[in-house]
Amino acid sequence: MSDTISPPAQASPPVQSCTPTLPGFTCGLDATVRVIAGKWKPLILYFLAQGGPTRYGELRRAVRDVSDKVLIQQLKELEADGLVKRTDYKEVPPRVDYSLTLLGHSLAQALVPLCAWGTEHMAEVSQVFAEREAWNSKSR
Repeated sequence: MSDTISPPAQASPPVQSCTPTLPGFTCGLDATVRVIAGKWKPLILYFLAQGGPTRYGELRRAVRDVSDKVLIQQLKELEADGLVKRTDYKEVPPRVDYSLTLLGHSLAQALVPLCAWGTEHMAEVSQVFAEREAWNSKSR
């Protein structure tokens, strides 16, 4: 019996080459990672993609464990990057909605396979994190 791991029964699509086309980026993946850099940005994009304009409070409840300061900062960065549109209705009490731009929608669609992968492998990832936590607590 061999100790090697056999590939999955389904053949995976080949990984596209990622060659630089613009100065300042190593490749397209580099550009993507820079735009979504930040612990909460992919989740913000995901929840905004779920449907229509979203109020700040709705986002705050959806993106659990994020502080107000960080959520506001990451929303401002996503807006500055052209991924999120902020609509201020200039009302009292204040009412502000957030929605995805066309560019934001295209990026959110690119995140769908990552979401599917996470759902498919959640048990394994949970086990890895539990083992890592146990290992880290032994190191202390």
